[in-house]
Amino acid sequence: MKPLWQIFVMIAREHPVAFWRGAALSVIVLIMGVALLGLSGWFITAAAAAGLAGLGTVFDVFRPSAMVRFLALGRAAARYGERILTHDATLKALEALRTRLLGGLLRAPYGRMVRLRGAQAVNRLTADVDALDGVPLRLVLPVLAGVATQIVAFVALWALVGLPVALWVLLGYLLGMAAIFWQTMRRAAPLSRRAEVAAQAFRARLIDLIRARSDLTIYGRLSAQAQTTLAAETRRIELRRQQDHAERLAGLAIQMLGAVVAGGSLWIGILMVQAGTIAPAFAALGFFATLALAETIAPLRRAASEIGRMTEAARRVSRDLIVAEGAVTTAPATTVLPLALDRVTLHRPLSDTPIVSDLSLRVAAGETVALTGPSGVGKSTLLLAVAQLHPVAQGQLTLGGQGVETWDEDALRQKVTLLPQRSALMSGTVRAALQLVAPDSDDAALWQVLDSVQLAETFKARDGLDTQLGLRGEGVSGGEARRLTLARALLKRPQVLLLDEPTEGLDTETAQRVLLGIRDALPDAAIVIAAHRTVEITFADTSVSLG
Repeated sequence: MKPLWQIFVMIAREHPVAFWRGAALSVIVLIMGVALLGLSGWFITAAAAAGLAGLGTVFDVFRPSAMVRFLALGRAAARYGERILTHDATLKALEALRTRLLGGLLRAPYGRMVRLRGAQAVNRLTADVDALDGVPLRLVLPVLAGVATQIVAFVALWALVGLPVALWVLLGYLLGMAAIFWQTMRRAAPLSRRAEVAAQAFRARLIDLIRARSDLTIYGRLSAQAQTTLAAETRRIELRRQQDHAERLAGLAIQMLGAVVAGGSLWIGILMVQAGTIAPAFAALGFFATLALAETIAPLRRAASEIGRMTEAARRVSRDLIVAEGAVTTAPATTVLPLALDRVTLHRPLSDTPIVSDLSLRVAAGETVALTGPSGVGKSTLLLAVAQLHPVAQGQLTLGGQGVETWDEDALRQKVTLLPQRSALMSGTVRAALQLVAPDSDDAALWQVLDSVQLAETFKARDGLDTQLGLRGEGVSGGEARRLTLARALLKRPQVLLLDEPTEGLDTETAQRVLLGIRDALPDAAIVIAAHRTVEITFADTSVSLG
């Protein structure tokens, strides 16, 4: 329950005035409803008793009837205001929450970011935020308003009817609803969680079906993938049906609870009337007020059926909102060079096992260093550490004489560029792909970097800079896509360029021309290459073996 409360507090803090006004109106709506039905019951019974006693001509019908009208109209107005304020505050808070969530994902550790699938991440974020609107509107506010109304009703019934009726109503509703809520939650919470998992599985499989339909058709797996997708949706529908059944059973139990508590209130009231403790009109007041108090527990049936989904969403959102807070201790230098590693030790991700131990290295301006060794010795991890995407376990890694951890994120990204093995291209034109890092670059600058990576003639033979790229760079070969992302990195004009196997998939002659083009484009940059190929190692000024 703690994540749910944290999310509620966060939502309430976004627009506290509107939110708590709406919460107060929620209580007023319930109190007015109880007062309306209780007063109506008292009024009818008292008027009938006065008529039987021959006192109808002196019985005051105007003030009670006016009060009934006031409560009826006031309750409608309060309900309208409550819905406007609470829903408006909640929707605005959820809008801010989405922004904070996206910011949290952008600040997530690199290891987690590379495992994210864009469509799945967006679907999960959307589903979680959609689920969280129920935290204030269907869970916390109804509970708080219901308990507050029950307490106010307890005091009023004690004063007007008597302690036995007041105590019976309070304990009957609170204990009965707690039992119903607990039982429904035990049954429905796992169903709601599993239904949400099935919904996410359906979305992921459907996206895979759409994206890979060409490959699936070629290998004869299109029908099988479609059946798998439909199976996930069928499971979701079945789980939702079971969840709906549990919710309907909770509604039945709530109606039965209201009938039992109201019947008990009437029976106690009749006994008190027979004992001469209260007048019949006040026994009717207690009975009708008890009927109206059923409204305080009715909304909880839906909350109980969806609490599993809300809890899981709150846990994920609370985790994603954790943002590393590291203030910059020193101002960034005007230059990052030289790049220096002093007895640096790196651990494997999520492990205490060293992958790079006691490494010292210095890279000056205009120098190229090749990191060599078999796969798994830490070449890529070392590049991530220089880019401040992997923590340094021991030693010191400095840029421009300052520890890399002291650099401001934006300043670091302006000076240091990393081209990992997996680089992303989005659908659009070649021009848009390049201008992603330098929106103000003119066509001449774009053709220059394309020429550096031996792609200028390739795109001139097509539609030039207006050549269209499909989803994830469809329409170009793997080698062309990699060189296009390399051209984009060159357009950034970094002082430190980190390359992870930049010529993989190219023939030796093309690879040699690409490496020369990189150095011509960035003559003063420090270049560090995680190298496997001989052409990359011989191109470097210095090679450092990590294994």
